[in-house]
Amino acid sequence: MGAAGVCAYLCVALALFSAQVHAFRAPLRAAFRKSGRLGATKEDEDTRNVAEWATVLKEHRGRRFQVIAAEAWEDMALKLEREHPERFRFHTSSWGHWPDGTDNIEIGGFSPHNVISGSHVVFLANFESNAQTLSQFSVIITLLQSFVESLTVVLPFYPVGQMERITKPGQVATANTYAQLFSNLPSSGKPTRVMVYDIHALQTRFYVSGTSILNLLTTVPMVLPRLQAAGIDCIAFPDDGAAKRFKTSFPDFALITCGKTRDGDDRRVVIQEGSAEGRHVCIVDDLVQTGGTLHEAGKALVEDGALSVSCFVAHGVFPNEAWRRFAKGGDRGGLFRKFWVTNSCISVTRELPTDDCFEVLDIAEQVVQDIDNFG
Repeated sequence: MGAAGVCAYLCVALALFSAQVHAFRAPLRAAFRKSGRLGATKEDEDTRNVAEWATVLKEHRGRRFQVIAAEAWEDMALKLEREHPERFRFHTSSWGHWPDGTDNIEIGGFSPHNVISGSHVVFLANFESNAQTLSQFSVIITLLQSFVESLTVVLPFYPVGQMERITKPGQVATANTYAQLFSNLPSSGKPTRVMVYDIHALQTRFYVSGTSILNLLTTVPMVLPRLQAAGIDCIAFPDDGAAKRFKTSFPDFALITCGKTRDGDDRRVVIQEGSAEGRHVCIVDDLVQTGGTLHEAGKALVEDGALSVSCFVAHGVFPNEAWRRFAKGGDRGGLFRKFWVTNSCISVTRELPTDDCFEVLDIAEQVVQDIDNFG
């Protein structure tokens, strides 16, 4: 066959191939036209996305979890099972110790029948002490080595969130060491999801890699209805860090940013942006330790003409019972009309008086929503 014959043969083959492609694509294009995808407007796509999200969410809400809990969170685990029996089944674990002080732990759900292997598992973690943290990492590792379908670790308060950096050689950035532990957990096939609320240093999420993913969430939705019921019309942040973190969470409120300034040898909190005059103000921050900054910010707001001052923090750490200073009879008592705090630091918030300015918000229902919504 000469060159002309080869060219003619190729032309015929190409024509046949094009006809076959057209015949294959024609029904697909017709189906797309019928579904409205071809030439769809942005509004059409938005409608389809909403419908798809509803389908995915329905699937998530149909997922059943076996629940294992640290001792401090057993009440929450029981509440999840009681209020969502079709979703959650709690298995009590034994957190004992041998005479020499080492762990003697038996995880629930493995006997008399093993319902953990092959299941989606939620572990409610509470790292309020180093000893408890190590024990719970042992449980997490054991669960991951038990052929679970997936593992979700709910750690409401990440206690080392403030130790993400060092200022001199030899200091230990415990946020990094905890991240290393999470990053090197055994793999169950899917990444271990670690749910953390209102972490102090947002960049900490990038410390965790490998077999785990840090899922950063917020407790702000828990307090919004209470702010509205209390007539709060202004949100104040005690420093610029809190403003950057939370300002987008309060689009319907006036905003105030405070900050520390030096007056001779004294450092005091002043209003840097916004005005509190004639406002019912709520100070918002991620955590409270001794509460000195919150107290100084509250005084600055009152001096600026605030009609009332309240406070919301996600994590009430309150070392050495520092909350007593804000209670009735304390040297800081009477400043805050309401002091909202979640029960993420459960051993502390259990001790808060119920007939004072404090109101403890139970994080359980927020956890259920976030398990489904992935933040």
